[in-house]
Amino acid sequence: MVPHYCRCITACLLYNLQIIAVLPTPEEFTEGKVLLIDKPLHWSSFQAVNKVKWSLKKHLGLKKIKVGHAGTLDPLASGLLIICTGKFTKRIPELQGMVKEYTGTFHVGATTPSYDLETEVNQTFGTAHITEALINETTKQFTGEIDQKPPVFSAIKKDGKRLYEHARKGEEVEIAYRKVTIHEFEITRVALPEIDFRVMCSKGTYIRSLAHDFGQAMQSGAHLTALRRTKIGDFNVINAISPQAFEDEVTP
Repeated sequence: MVPHYCRCITACLLYNLQIIAVLPTPEEFTEGKVLLIDKPLHWSSFQAVNKVKWSLKKHLGLKKIKVGHAGTLDPLASGLLIICTGKFTKRIPELQGMVKEYTGTFHVGATTPSYDLETEVNQTFGTAHITEALINETTKQFTGEIDQKPPVFSAIKKDGKRLYEHARKGEEVEIAYRKVTIHEFEITRVALPEIDFRVMCSKGTYIRSLAHDFGQAMQSGAHLTALRRTKIGDFNVINAISPQAFEDEVTP
């Protein structure tokens, strides 16, 4: 069954694949909707959820309504965030399990402790040996089911604390590898030290770890400098709206 969701609140609601040019009623939001939100860069997923929830409460008079997201996006990433309301929050696990698509940029020749721009460069490497042929060949090592170690700067819990809490205190923790699946890994632009990519992957895949491991596999180093989630299952970010646009549309 295709969930009810707002394809573009500025114009219409996709309801069982029939376009209706009507904004959902408060009762319909309570009954359950799946909203496609384009999370801005530097926003946390929690902030985006709070913006939607606050907008529904303030402008539609919904004093009590459940709102949650189906898969976190880091503050340094933008793109598709699925937000469920009302009874559809029960469908979050189903939505979380869908294949995700990301586009972004690796910076080759340098690493950071967080594997992205959250922390400063801690080591540099040579890149003179890196060719476009080597780059494309290396992608084959990361296609299919692979073992991946999550970044130490992540929200995974270890000994009752988030890994990033251990990392910020300088504490060393042992992180177990996890099996994830990379369905597609395409290089879309090479302009060293930058490499643009498109990836389709399973739940639980860390693109930051992919960047780090990709650099190591080329006998160099790399970190993630840009990331955008473009698809979750059949849901596409081109049909999403910003948190502010959502508020504007539910404002009477």
